[in-house]
Amino acid sequence: MPAASGSEHADTVERSLTRQSKPIRWRGTLATTVTALVLAACGGGAEEISTSVEPEEPFVALTTEEEASRFLAQASFGSNDSSIRDVQRYDYHGWLQRQFAMQQSNAHQAYVNGVSATGANPNQSHVLHTFWKQAATAPDQLRQKVAFALSQILVISMRDSAVGGYERGVASYLDMLGREAFGNYRELLEQVTLHPMMGIYLSHLRNQKPSGNRVPDQNYAREMMQLFSIGLYELNQDGTPVIVSGAPVETYTNDDIIGLSHVFTGFSWAGPDKQNGRFHGYSNPPRDPNRDVLPMQSYPQFHSTDEKKFLGTVIPEQSVPDPDGSLQIALDTIFNHPNVGPFIGRQLIQRLVTSNPSPDYVARVAQALNTGIYDTGSWHTGSGQRGDMRATIAAVLLDTEARDISMVAQPGFGKVREPVLRLAAWMRAFKAPSASGNYLPGNTDSTTSSLGQSALRSPSVFNFYRPGYVPPNTSIAAANLVAPEFQILHETSVVGYSNFMRSIVRSGVGSNSPRDIQPNYSKELVIAEDPDALIDRVDLLLTYRTMSDETKGLIRDAVESVSINPVMPTNGRERRVHLAVFFALSSPDFIVQK
Repeated sequence: MPAASGSEHADTVERSLTRQSKPIRWRGTLATTVTALVLAACGGGAEEISTSVEPEEPFVALTTEEEASRFLAQASFGSNDSSIRDVQRYDYHGWLQRQFAMQQSNAHQAYVNGVSATGANPNQSHVLHTFWKQAATAPDQLRQKVAFALSQILVISMRDSAVGGYERGVASYLDMLGREAFGNYRELLEQVTLHPMMGIYLSHLRNQKPSGNRVPDQNYAREMMQLFSIGLYELNQDGTPVIVSGAPVETYTNDDIIGLSHVFTGFSWAGPDKQNGRFHGYSNPPRDPNRDVLPMQSYPQFHSTDEKKFLGTVIPEQSVPDPDGSLQIALDTIFNHPNVGPFIGRQLIQRLVTSNPSPDYVARVAQALNTGIYDTGSWHTGSGQRGDMRATIAAVLLDTEARDISMVAQPGFGKVREPVLRLAAWMRAFKAPSASGNYLPGNTDSTTSSLGQSALRSPSVFNFYRPGYVPPNTSIAAANLVAPEFQILHETSVVGYSNFMRSIVRSGVGSNSPRDIQPNYSKELVIAEDPDALIDRVDLLLTYRTMSDETKGLIRDAVESVSINPVMPTNGRERRVHLAVFFALSSPDFIVQK
């Protein structure tokens, strides 16, 4: 039987987003991989690492296993036995409260500093190592997941050569996103604005006042409004566009960009003084050794004193330049724009739960951001201040649309699980430890031989995919839905992912030989002689027991095709486990997070 093409597999994923039933059309692909997997054998996994804190009180399950696993697919980098048990024990509210109270895990910057301390030169791989380590093992999973979501809204990228050479700076940017993940969005906007990596990436570091033919750089002013706060069009609080005379209303004009660009002048490298040479980054005076991780500071001599008009606000012409005061007024104006709630709220829903939230869902999340409170009547969180991230995150994850298991069967609900999250889910489900302790998957950019995605390496400020992306000429488009992750889903990426996962399921992932990260299939090997038990366990960990009967049937056929020698059962058991895990990871049931 000929193998299914990448486009056929993508069509299947598309159908799983737009149809209530989830038919599978990739039997050919599975048939061709069965032989390769059945013939391949590899060693078992390492010891399981538990990050669960066991309380003294007896265990009482407050949610089902499948409900807990599904919640963790949205709120973390993936479920495993201990994390499922934690959600069951504390329920959603208790789990969130514990996560909100949990200290931030070891800093990414500290890891890169440690590399330098050994005498080695850090590179981008070290940023990726610390990202994967935290994704796979950090107990503060919610903070890590939200920080990753924010990194795709407030984008910097190591693909930019100017940014890519500051590995420690990029690590500190990711730390900052984690630190502010449970804070306030207003403070987050300020921290992002003043971070030197954002200053380099969007060219407002060393941005100068007008002089002669020189005008202030407009890049950051534009992206601050378009991508980081209010978007292109006026929104109702439910995220639907405001329509006037049959057309949407633009949120800002080119004059607003020009006015705001004058605000973002006069900021540059941090240091003990504000000499011109420090602003320009010259070696005289000596550069501050921490300038890549310290917030940019203001240099009044380079700040525009012209009148600044934007979004209905006017900062009058200044006799004495006041860059810090101008910045506060600008950020307050942007933050208090009514679009922030629905615009940012919808994107957080898309990154964590579903690509196409209902208007009511968006409105509820926007209300939590606007009021700073999320209140169920019996449980609440938030400070009561506009922009509170805890209230907003709780609203995203606890909404009825997020938690109602019946939504799994609703057409249009869910999201394509992006490649980074697929690998992270495998690492967490099977508690794959790192032999080196450093987690070394390395760069996974390649679409032909790897994931086709690496954290903090998006191709542009618009992320790996736009939140409103619609795959053309598809049933998704016909249904007026969006599918952001489809922007990087194509024939090459489908085949590359499949080949990559087939290899790591058997042999682990990462540099060194044997590979640095090896899965622990000890619990799966024990039940490998019972196909239904094996499938149920894989279904729980990866697809929260929503796997279709047809997918289960295909996996069962593959597993049962491997005989187990009663005298030497190990190889047969391993092959069965590898088949079950790989087929689950390749299925639309897993790739589409419902």
